[in-house]
Amino acid sequence: MINDWQIIVRLFFSLILSGFIGLERQVHRHTAGLRTHILVSLGSCLIMLTSLYVFDIYKNQAPIDPSRIAAGVITGIGFLGAGTIIRAREGIKGLTTAASLWVVAGVGLACGCGFYKAAIFTSILALITLFFLRHVERMMFGAEERDKRLD
Repeated sequence: MINDWQIIVRLFFSLILSGFIGLERQVHRHTAGLRTHILVSLGSCLIMLTSLYVFDIYKNQAPIDPSRIAAGVITGIGFLGAGTIIRAREGIKGLTTAASLWVVAGVGLACGCGFYKAAIFTSILALITLFFLRHVERMMFGAEERDKRLD
């Protein structure tokens, strides 16, 4: 069973890692920004911790699969992400934000079960994708494509 300090550390990792991704979204003025990303990840982390806790309590009494609750989180985040996607005359807006919410849900779940290396590496890759590939897209597709792009 995990102790109180491990719980605090896992929640803290979830907050910090998702905060970096949410900050990138906030800086670029997207509707789901810093607070939204942190809350999604913290909620996911808490749900994973709860799943592990329930598994630990009932492991000798009933067959329980802690990953089932995590699967429900990913499904639920799909609905939250769908709410960030907007169809406009110019195209579709919000796909990257929806995807980043889905990623921070995974980061939260990973932090919740103590899978720190994967959570950190995923956060780094997500930040590289959000920060640096934006510039690569602009260089490759030029100013006119950038102006058409909404997300």
